[in-house]
Order: sequence, then C-alpha cells, then structure tokens
Amino acid sequence: MANYRLRKGYDIRIEGQAEKILETAPFPAAVGLYASDFYGMAPKALVDGGERVKVGTPLWHDRRRESLVVASPVSGTVTEVRRGARRALEAVIVRTDGKQQAAKSAPPPKRTGPSNRKEIISALCASGLFPLIRQRPFGTVANPLAEPRDIFVTAMDTSPLAPDQELILRGREQEFMRGIEVLAALTTGKVHICTAGGMELDSHTSGLENIEHHQFTGPHPAGNAGVHIHHVAPIKGVDDVVWHCTAQGAILLGRYFITNIPSFEVTVAVAGSAAADRRHVRTLIGAEISSFARPNDSSSPVRYISGNVLTGRNAGADGFLGFSDSLVSLIPEARGKKFLGWLALGFSLESVSASFISRFLPRRRFSIDSNRNGSVRAFVATGIYERLLPMDILPSFLLKSILAGDIEEMEKLGILEVTPEDFALCEYACPSKTDIQRIIRDGIGLMLKETGETE
Repeated sequence: MANYRLRKGYDIRIEGQAEKILETAPFPAAVGLYASDFYGMAPKALVDGGERVKVGTPLWHDRRRESLVVASPVSGTVTEVRRGARRALEAVIVRTDGKQQAAKSAPPPKRTGPSNRKEIISALCASGLFPLIRQRPFGTVANPLAEPRDIFVTAMDTSPLAPDQELILRGREQEFMRGIEVLAALTTGKVHICTAGGMELDSHTSGLENIEHHQFTGPHPAGNAGVHIHHVAPIKGVDDVVWHCTAQGAILLGRYFITNIPSFEVTVAVAGSAAADRRHVRTLIGAEISSFARPNDSSSPVRYISGNVLTGRNAGADGFLGFSDSLVSLIPEARGKKFLGWLALGFSLESVSASFISRFLPRRRFSIDSNRNGSVRAFVATGIYERLLPMDILPSFLLKSILAGDIEEMEKLGILEVTPEDFALCEYACPSKTDIQRIIRDGIGLMLKETGETE
C-alpha cells in the first residue's frame, strides 16, 4: 500500500455538510437522463414520447459504437425526448410506474476472469452500466473497444460537501469487491483503489490479484481521479488509455454480476446551507431532485446543484440527479452584487487568499451563495493556479496554449492528464473570474478532433 501526502490545494469552508444518516428516499415519480452527462458519446435516441420502457431498456446509443447504450433506470412511460439546437438529443424523461420491471436480457457471465473479457464488456454495454466507466485521456465515456493499461477506482471525495464514502460502502462491501473483480478482468494491468488516509480495505482485497491500494491525504482536489492517475501511473501519450470509475460505480457493477439484474440504486448526500434535511439517502440514478431534497423554510431563492458547487450542474427545483452524481447541493441564490464588497473586513466571507479576516479563522465555515464576487477581467497570471493544482504541470501556460489553439504545445503541457474538474478549484480562486473549466473542455475538444474522435 502506497501513501501520498499532497500539500497543494484548498478545502473550501462551506457549511451544510450532510449528516452521517442514511435513509431511503421516496420512490421518484420521474427520472431524467441528460446527454451532457455522457461526454464523448454522440447520442441517437431509441425511444419516442409515450413509449413504455423497463429497467435496462436502451434510451439511446452512441452513433459510432452502437453497442454502447444508456438505459432506463426505471420502468414506466417516456414522457419527453428533449432536443436542442439542430435536434441534438438533450435528455430523456421517464414517468415511473413503481413496478421496476426489468427488460429481458441475457445474464452476465458467471466467471469474471480475463478469458471472459469480451462477454463481460458485452453484458455491461447491454445493461447500460458501462457508461459508469470513464476514460483518460480526455475524460470521455470509456470506449468498450479499447484495452486499458490500468483501471482506477476512486473511493474518496474531497470536493465541497462531499458524501461520506464509508457510508456509501457500508453494507455494500460484497458488491464492491465483486465490482473490483469485474474491473480486474477488463485490464491486463492493475486495478488501483484510491482511498482517503486511514480508510482500510486490505482485509477485503487480500485475496485478489493485480490489486493495489493507495491512500491520499491532503486538501481538494486530492480526491480527483486525475490527481490519482498523475501520481500513481501517469498518462504517457494519446494511446496510453486508462479507465476509472467511482466506488459507487464499482458497487453497481458488482451488484449486476451478483443478481443478474441491472440496478441503478445509489447513495446520495443532500447538503448545503439551504437544505432542510442534510443527510444521505438511497434513491435512483436520474431521480427527480424534489423527491429527496427540499429547501429550508427561508423565503430566499435557492440554487439546486446536481453535484458539488465547483463542477455540478444547476438543475433547478424540477431537475434530475446526474448520472454519475452522489451529491445534491442546495445553496442560496445570489441576489445581486455587493456594493464595495472588496472593502469589507470579511468576517463572514470565505476566501482562498488572505484578503479577508476569515482566512485567519480556520475552523469557521461559511454560507456561500452563487455570487461570483467579481466580474470577468483580463487574464492575470498571479501564480495562484500553481498553488492549488497538485500536479506536475504548468496550468497558466496550458490555458494559454489552449487559447492559442497550439495542439502540440497543449500536449507537452499536460492536456492529456487533465479534465475540467481538475481545474475547478483554480476557477473558484481565479482573480480574473476566467471560465477555466470551459477553456479546458475546449482544449480537450480540439484534441479529440485532432486524434480523429468527435465530441
């Protein structure tokens, strides 16, 4: 077991952490899956409004790899196939019937050895669970035709208000380890399980081959998959493929191979200063957020975020849980600009730098709203990105090479090792209010086109 202690980064001191309480949420009246949650897929709808579906019924597939599908997590009726510009698929909404009837399909193979790799991948694709696995470089949905050098399982989360990973794993240890066995059959390399310092898994993994356990300690983004890959087994080139998934993803994979029926039940934390009941709940992927999260009694407007406050999607009160999200954050919606806010002493304002007195109150947490606390201005290189990103790259120069469209320089400066989430903290602290995550996404898009892939 290897231990990594990271010093670069920052933990945003936001109040509203979910309590270590686990409840079962009411069954959602509807679920919704967004195409934007499946970066790298070119979706083609397979269902129409009014059509009946079951658990595991394909809702859309990838135009380039038709075996790669996104399946319904519930049984019910398709109420909307939402499309955007040029009729591009945006989302599919399903009204549930509460019966959870499963679609008929061939069961997964009983044996999960390397010799059964093709059968395992075929079963995962048919069940709609394969998109739980992501691929580096570029952070796309994994390509089932690729052969990964290694697979990383991230069993930790350092993002603001992150769910408790031990609570997610509690009672699911058998499913988790079965999922690790399944993943181990998909690579000739190793499965790297990355956990927070102090979390023990050796008693569960002792009988498994080609499994390595790594512990990471340090501030956010120490829990990001990109950081783990960078420190344990970094990406060497465009063709150096590594897959990764979350601990919750591994649980779902293992459950499928134990029960022979695809399950989309997940554990989600409800957190944030505007949340009424801050707790963990068991619900379904894509569940409507209003079925398990509600705001407090304040009359102030609330922002519903599927995910964390740095990388999550503004879902709205009538929105749905993201496919890979284990957190719903409720924070106050900004009411406008604060007059001369930069002159305030800042006893109640969170700050990465020492601009406010709050920086010298390390134990205090703050109610943070959606205000950006500033306007967009010229790109100023202050060195703050280098202090927040625990990776051996030059973030400022990488961003500039993307803006210049210099693909060769982008590759030299580390575009293959990062995704937008790795730069989310830099965006939060950026004095220029630069949309850094969008820039990284644009850079990845350029690289995909250069390598013959499309977004």
